[in-house]
Amino acid sequence: MKLGTCYYPEHWPEKMWDNDASTMVKLGIQQVRIGEFSWSRIEPSRNNFKWNWLDKAIETLAKYNLKIIMCTPTATPPKWLIDEIPEILALNETKQIRNFGSRRHYCFSSENYREESRRITKILLNRYGKNPNIISWQTDNEYGCHDTVISYSSMAKKAFQEWLKVKYINIKNLNMAWGNVFWSQEYNTFEQILLPNNTVTEANPAHILDFRRFSSDQVISFNKEQINIIRTHSDALITHNCMGHFTSFDHYTLGKDIDVITWDSYPLGFLDQGWSTEKEKIQWMRTGHPDFAAFHHDLYRNCSKGRWGVMEQQPGPVNWAPNNPAPENGMVKLWTLEAAAHGAEYCSYFRWRQAPFGQEQNHAGLFDSRNRISQGGLEVSEIKILLERLKSLENHNTNVALMFDYPSKWMFDIQPQGREWNYEKLCFEFYTTLRRLGLSIDIISPDHDISKYKLVVAPSLPIIPDNLLKLAKSSETKILFGPRSGSKTSEYQTPPEYPFSKDFQFVKSESIRAGASLKINMNNKAYHSKNWRDIIECENINNIKFIDGHPAYINQEYYDYLATWPSHELLKDILITLTKKLAIKTINLPENIRIRHTKDMTFAFNYSDETVDISELVSNAIFTYGGSKLGPHEVSIWETQMKEIV
Repeated sequence: MKLGTCYYPEHWPEKMWDNDASTMVKLGIQQVRIGEFSWSRIEPSRNNFKWNWLDKAIETLAKYNLKIIMCTPTATPPKWLIDEIPEILALNETKQIRNFGSRRHYCFSSENYREESRRITKILLNRYGKNPNIISWQTDNEYGCHDTVISYSSMAKKAFQEWLKVKYINIKNLNMAWGNVFWSQEYNTFEQILLPNNTVTEANPAHILDFRRFSSDQVISFNKEQINIIRTHSDALITHNCMGHFTSFDHYTLGKDIDVITWDSYPLGFLDQGWSTEKEKIQWMRTGHPDFAAFHHDLYRNCSKGRWGVMEQQPGPVNWAPNNPAPENGMVKLWTLEAAAHGAEYCSYFRWRQAPFGQEQNHAGLFDSRNRISQGGLEVSEIKILLERLKSLENHNTNVALMFDYPSKWMFDIQPQGREWNYEKLCFEFYTTLRRLGLSIDIISPDHDISKYKLVVAPSLPIIPDNLLKLAKSSETKILFGPRSGSKTSEYQTPPEYPFSKDFQFVKSESIRAGASLKINMNNKAYHSKNWRDIIECENINNIKFIDGHPAYINQEYYDYLATWPSHELLKDILITLTKKLAIKTINLPENIRIRHTKDMTFAFNYSDETVDISELVSNAIFTYGGSKLGPHEVSIWETQMKEIV
């Protein structure tokens, strides 16, 4: 795995560049990302291009054999362009203009902006497309950051109407699919259809869902326009940097068009602004949740044919969360090695040097604004030495997958049917339970080939693809479905026939308020569930049921159904029983310890502030790094054989 950093030569005097580049090499940096916010410096006014500074920056980095990831600068259209074409700006849900003065100030549906995006991309590629020092191109930057996927502009309305025409062919089909006979919502033409905002009460859920699908497609098509230009002018790899806990567009679809998908890893910031309890936020304040980074590593790895990396790794405190603590000493190294263990091609730190001006003055870098190396920078120098010692970090073929679906997230956001229902949180809790059993996981879409897995866990899948159950049967892959699975059609209607109706009957469902729980009896032991229950009936009730007698868990030959949001203990014991039947080896790990297998090695990560004895995990191990006494925020690595992890 290569190490990289995000560098902004335009922020610093040219006389500093040479020393920066030489210091990068000494630290172990091999790749440098530049240019994503540089449009105003490249083109300070229309067709007035200033290339000298960028030519010199590329030349300086290349002199030290640093490879360059060049970005298209379209995340920050300059002020002169906004003044020329003010319609570029997006509108929020209340029709308020999202003005110039920060970043990502454009609407994906603006044809004028798309033309400008293509123009600057072509100009950039004409100049640098064949430059041998540029090994990769990044399109734009963090699509959708700051809630910018969805725009309620007149341009978005027109584009949405055209999108609907292509999908439904005629207005009768749309009225039927959306159920518009309800509340007299029927349309006579596509031109009558507005965007689903500012309605008296909630808009038609099918209308909102299609608008979410359309908005996702707009991101994908915008990205594809840049990709087509890059591929015409360059043979370099193409990437885009996605984000954590971000679901406003479909990353599986985006990943089909690019070579190496990347994401921006900020474990502390996302913990502090996320759904974790106050206790958990204090517990992991300086480490991040033990499964946050891993979840996204495993998700993005399967978004672009297994090729992925970390474009921005948090090296110190950030500036944008409600609270911004510093990482515990050792955590930057741990996060980097965790990315390596999950198969990252590179890990790049944001940023090289902390900015002394602008909105990110309090966002740490590998060096501070006075050019003093940070704790994160010191740890990078250690990582360089360690990576040179490791053998191949090729992924092994895991036999367990978790199914995560973006349209499912959109559907549940539209009608959660309960304040505590959060699809992404549900999936994350399932993932955490699997990881605490020592399993290495793939995260896949519902369209992914499941035949290579012994077990696929779908925490909730409202739309079940027509052939999924058939594939499970033919491939002898066990699928564990969670609550609300099969509850909707792709048109956001209740299906006329439940997908599992030949095995059990769905009666009704209920959401459970915070603090309440439902008692479940399994094998004469009491458990609890929370948040949600599907009330179902079947003839052969097994020994896992609610205290009112309704089944909590249905076991079938090639699929199982869990009719509730389970507590950790309930889900853990269900999974232990299930994996044992499937001959999948598990280990009951301590709360703050995680392991990850590669083809030849096993990594153990300690997210706690105490030394943990992991002797039970290793037997006659040959340690490459660390040992069986795993210190606070430390990593141990040992050689393994596949038979040890099957």
